Amino acid sequence: MQQIQGGTFVMGEDPHYPEEGPPQRVSVDDFRIGTTEVTNAQFARFVAATGYVTMAERKPPVLPGAPPEMLKPGSAVFRVPTPDNPSWWAWVPGAQWRHPTGPGSTIEGRDNDPVVQVAYDDAQAYARWAGLSLPTEEQWEYAARAGSANLPEPIDQAGKPQANYYQGVFPIKNTGADGYMSRAPVGCFAPNAFGLYDMIGNVWEWTTTAGSRPDASEPVGVIKGGSFLCAANYCARYRPAARQFQERGLGTDHIGFRVMDAGKG
Repeated sequence: MQQIQGGTFVMGEDPHYPEEGPPQRVSVDDFRIGTTEVTNAQFARFVAATGYVTMAERKPPVLPGAPPEMLKPGSAVFRVPTPDNPSWWAWVPGAQWRHPTGPGSTIEGRDNDPVVQVAYDDAQAYARWAGLSLPTEEQWEYAARAGSANLPEPIDQAGKPQANYYQGVFPIKNTGADGYMSRAPVGCFAPNAFGLYDMIGNVWEWTTTAGSRPDASEPVGVIKGGSFLCAANYCARYRPAARQFQERGLGTDHIGFRVMDAGKG
């Protein structure tokens, strides 16, 4: 956990998408926040201690007209579209935190990858078990900015990526110039000025802030930070001000979380 001194900043500064504005001046008190996203190993210890079963492992609610595969436990997984199937996302039975992209995948040997396929309630359950909480959107963005008014695209002077995001032409060609085609182990890139890793890219992160989306069939929350699927040509949300709305009951293979503590010690 890293101690963050509170302060005032312009939240949503330099908005690129309608849901990111309007900019507003907000203040946050001192807090502590995880230096990294919660990892597979950390989440595994929680499950071993409590027997917790994630949302993706439970039988989903029955939706009128849902195809048979959506009546089985599973979750959403990104897929490269094809001419026959242009969809980017698929419901994959058996996809869950131990098998992020489905039954044929594994987290063995990937203890330090951020845990994914966790819904909002799953992240909240872990935080309560750890005696902590999830950050608000204000706390998260303040920590991600680390005192900067606005952060440019995460590349160095030579043009090398300094975060795990999508290089190439999304969604059909990822060059992997950052060294990763999917999730990266936490802490692979340099920390920000507050000593926090992967606040930009790698996986989106849950916050406690509620969102609003007209097409959502269930409560929606705000996720922050972008992921390995954010690209300059489509979803340039690898910025602190970026935000996205996500159904709280649904995890994916590119959403994780980190925890925080409002204490000062």
